[in-house]
Order: sequence, then structure tokens, then C-alpha cells
Amino acid sequence: MAITVRLDVLLAERGMSVGDFAAAIGITPANVAVLKNGRARAVRFETLDAICRVLDCTPGDVLAWTPEDQTDFPPTTAR
Repeated sequence: MAITVRLDVLLAERGMSVGDFAAAIGITPANVAVLKNGRARAVRFETLDAICRVLDCTPGDVLAWTPEDQTDFPPTTAR
């Protein structure tokens, strides 16, 4: 998937454990692991808001988009 979750980086930068983070945002450590490992299919805005509040960051700090394969797109031409 082209969307990656950077929770592991943010937690490490802040020296925060998964258990403490999970308690602070109101979800289980198992669900934090699902988010961290990129297995989540969706994230509620309420949860994303709590993540950003606790980590003092923006959604763009938590989620990143990277093109999987740019060869699938036709080249653009200037007119």
C-alpha cells in the first residue's frame, strides 16, 4: 500500500511506549500494533485527532504517501 503509518518513528522520537500511548488515545495496545504495522484498513478521525493531540503533531506527520510504481502512470506532456 502506498500509505504508510509513521507511529513507530513518532513514538521513538518522543520516548513513549505503546502501552502508554494506547492508554492516552483510548485504544488497545493491540490496535496500536495494527496501526503501526500498516494492517489497519481505516482510521477514525476521532482516533487520528487523539493521536495528533497526544503526539503534538499533524496527520501529515502520522501518515505518509509514497507512489508504489510510477511506471503505471503515463508521462505528462507540457502544452
